Amino acid sequence: MKKILFIACSAVFFLSAQIQAQSSKNKLSKSDKAMTKETIYQFKVEDLSGDTFDFASLKGKKILIVNTASKCGLTPQYKDLEAVYKEYKDKGFVIVGFPANNFASQEPGTSKEIETFCQQNYGVTFPMMNKVSVKGEDMSDVYKFLTQKSKNGLQDSEVEWNFQKYLINEKGELVKVIKPRTLVTEPEVINWIKS
Repeated sequence: MKKILFIACSAVFFLSAQIQAQSSKNKLSKSDKAMTKETIYQFKVEDLSGDTFDFASLKGKKILIVNTASKCGLTPQYKDLEAVYKEYKDKGFVIVGFPANNFASQEPGTSKEIETFCQQNYGVTFPMMNKVSVKGEDMSDVYKFLTQKSKNGLQDSEVEWNFQKYLINEKGELVKVIKPRTLVTEPEVINWIKS
């Protein structure tokens, strides 16, 4: 009788230990999942020509993402953006522009009009995407990633105006948000590109 009782107790103890171990494992995988931040590489968008642009093609490069507009007081920033892109594009750096009409309707044009404007006025050669929304209910998925800490793992932010810049490291992670009026030629940006 004692032998049967001992075997039964041992079995209960063993089962209890197994259940506890499985429970701990489940909790760990849930917390791991919650802490896994996204990267820019998961996104595919459409460029101004209507072709698919896959951010995964930029793995290993530093990326500056900027929301642009053609009729803004900050529009001349295109000139500096293009100059910096040309200087560092062969050194593991790329700029990706997202035209947006969220601020005072300063980007009303079609994709073709935006492309023509950028090329004729500023000789833009860095990748330009189709027009998106960078705030509000119709915010693009890329900008949800850029502005939500739960997705980017760094910080919550709001796109304040045209030409706000987001710096992405070689692993596809958001590392810094740069205010719209801060030029791409400022030391904080150039030093990051060169580092």
